[in-house]
Amino acid sequence: MKLPNRERAIIPRAKLTDYLLSTSHSYGRHKAAFFLRFGFTPDSWEVLFTALLAQAEEHEVAMVEDTPFGTRYTVEGTLRAPDGRVPHVRVVWFIERGEEVPRLLTAYPLGRGLR
Repeated sequence: MKLPNRERAIIPRAKLTDYLLSTSHSYGRHKAAFFLRFGFTPDSWEVLFTALLAQAEEHEVAMVEDTPFGTRYTVEGTLRAPDGRVPHVRVVWFIERGEEVPRLLTAYPLGRGLR
């Protein structure tokens, strides 16, 4: 199964620039260190935006979890990086109860190596 309504997925710019690519964010800085190693940068946040959407398009949902607030979808697989490498990442999306459009929650390395 693919991420539902992935063609309409929402990734707020701030989620990328102020969290996943922020070296000063208390939780995001470790994720930023990972993404920066592969050539993603805050100034070119659109590159990570596009790569995350492509990852959802190319890979199947690995886990679905219903919560009182909606449904969490986890997509695992490679991510095309600007430096040409393809790290394995876990990307978590959320569709709020009563809504149809997935919103990015987080992304982080899977630690399964590179291709």
